[in-house]
Amino acid sequence: MKKKTPIGIDIIHLGGENTVTGSCHLLQANGLNIMVDCGLAQGNDSILPMEAWPVTPSEVNYLFLTHAHIDHIGRVPELIERGFSGEIICSHATKALLIPMLQDAMSFSNMTERQAEKILKTIDELSWGFEYRQTFSLKKGIKFRLGCAGHILGSCFIRFELPDGFTIVFSGDLGAKDTPILCDPDISEPCDLLILESTYGDRNHEGRGDRIKRLKEILLRAIADGGKVFIPAFALGRTQELIYEIDRLFSDPQFTAQNSKLKIPVFIDAPLGLEITKIYSSLSEYWDKEARDILRQGDHPIDFDHLYAVEGHRDHKRLLEMEGSAIVIAGSGMCTGGRIVDHLKAGIEDPRNDIFFVGYQAKGTPGRDIVRYSKRPGGYVYLDGDKFNIKAKVHTLSGYSAHADRKGLLEWVASMPEKPGRIKLVHGEPWAQKALYKAMLNEKECTDYADLSAWRIDAD
Repeated sequence: MKKKTPIGIDIIHLGGENTVTGSCHLLQANGLNIMVDCGLAQGNDSILPMEAWPVTPSEVNYLFLTHAHIDHIGRVPELIERGFSGEIICSHATKALLIPMLQDAMSFSNMTERQAEKILKTIDELSWGFEYRQTFSLKKGIKFRLGCAGHILGSCFIRFELPDGFTIVFSGDLGAKDTPILCDPDISEPCDLLILESTYGDRNHEGRGDRIKRLKEILLRAIADGGKVFIPAFALGRTQELIYEIDRLFSDPQFTAQNSKLKIPVFIDAPLGLEITKIYSSLSEYWDKEARDILRQGDHPIDFDHLYAVEGHRDHKRLLEMEGSAIVIAGSGMCTGGRIVDHLKAGIEDPRNDIFFVGYQAKGTPGRDIVRYSKRPGGYVYLDGDKFNIKAKVHTLSGYSAHADRKGLLEWVASMPEKPGRIKLVHGEPWAQKALYKAMLNEKECTDYADLSAWRIDAD
């Protein structure tokens, strides 16, 4: 039987309650202020300014990071600037990825190099990596346990146990099963309250087999056109998955037999993507069995002989001017900046070219506009303030999403040994949350515990 909600405990959503980005949640329990994520908003998403928070950053005792994507960690430097000096808790792999991701993000800020170095040093000193599936203690009798979330390397969900036995799980971002390199999400222990992401609560993705088939078909058509393939991809997670699956395709004799020109050059035109790929390679103990088996056979799963790194700006300029077919993987994943914008400006008006979108495109971003307006005659997009007609072919491969889809979310909840006492949906646009809510109500095992309404624990 689930425990009655303790009085005097609050969960306050400071960001990401009804949006996909800007995740930031505050758990107040036993006199402690425990924050889960502190991320930047992207596109048209909004966040609560820190001066409007119910506590000051200096009053936050612990900061838990579910993973190292910027929409979950991007405001940590501001938190430090405003006086946070508590412990930063995450998985070991997230700890390894944290500083490179923040260093890159801070390079676009107004901070001086010295200020940025000081903040990064403080973050490194305050942060601690913990193992999955082990229970650890905080102050005042609160315990926590990290589970593998399968979203990106190092991603986790967090289960808190209060002294009276009341339990809360923050799902973080849950990944899909059978994702390259990553282990499948762990099954969570039972909980009295589940704070559940709902990014793709309104749809299901292609399966892994379907997405590889579509990638193969589209690549063959794109290469036959003699143009370039542009893939806007997040430096962390998506870039490594794409390299892995392109390598698998290029290693398939049946696939290569279909096109003698198939082994065209593949360029990673993203300095951060290159650095993250090196870190992924160094963390092979956290890979799934398939990737580790490939590595043991002498075939590095995220490296191959016609994969090229574009490091300096001079090489980037040369790539922009290069003739002939090529696959270009570059950031940012939503086309809000970075080197992908240069490639799109140079190639989006050429009908020989193709653009692959393999991740979520937030409302208000150029990526979202390209996907939306490419379906209309005369569609166009503004890049760096200039108008470009969309003549390149645009493809959306939903199977590459790092998030679990509606089916995956429902299955993850249903896999728990017992139903959660209550569920609060976050990290999703309103229509996605409503769709997931309705799906839960239609599932017999979920009818009595889904709760979409704004929720405050001590109001019960």
